[in-house]
Amino acid sequence: MNADALAPLTTGFFAGLGLIVAIGAQNAYVLRQGIRREHVWVVVAICAGADLALIALGAASIGAVSSLAPWVLVALRWGGAAYLVWFAFTSFRSAVRGSDGLAAEAPRSAGSVALTALALTLLNPHVYLDTVLTLGTVVNRFGEHTWVAAAGAMAASLLWFPALGFGARALAPVFARPGVWRAVDAGVGVVMLAIAVLLVVG
Repeated sequence: MNADALAPLTTGFFAGLGLIVAIGAQNAYVLRQGIRREHVWVVVAICAGADLALIALGAASIGAVSSLAPWVLVALRWGGAAYLVWFAFTSFRSAVRGSDGLAAEAPRSAGSVALTALALTLLNPHVYLDTVLTLGTVVNRFGEHTWVAAAGAMAASLLWFPALGFGARALAPVFARPGVWRAVDAGVGVVMLAIAVLLVVG
């Protein structure tokens, strides 16, 4: 590889990884589906695919997107907050009711899982702030190597989501216990509610 392209590639990779690794609504859902071993490829493909598309959008048109961001983010903030509050409610309800572990929850169709993954991804304003605005700004600093840096950020997403989704399978025996799964539901509810509050007050 050309030495001039190495710095943009590595910078893009670590910038992208740093932004997507933080626990949030999307990662919590990927982890949950990975533990359940339910349509994991669907969730991974949607999350990674959305990241790739948004990173490309930021790399190609950061100026135009920035000018549209104020009103777009206001709409996403309130819509995303409402959805996250609802998701938190369902998680808390599951935690209170309890279950017999992973097997107790009725299987969901691939379409239902996909719609939830899309909602958690596209209704979250932080996704646009991180991928389009922040990463778009970072990769555009490299001028002619903008797309090399963008490729590095995309590689981070392509590595992270499969690792999170399929790596979670190793935890399935632990989470088969009802008490542990109730704690996970409660934890997911707290994460969703906290993000919703941050969206409204931020």
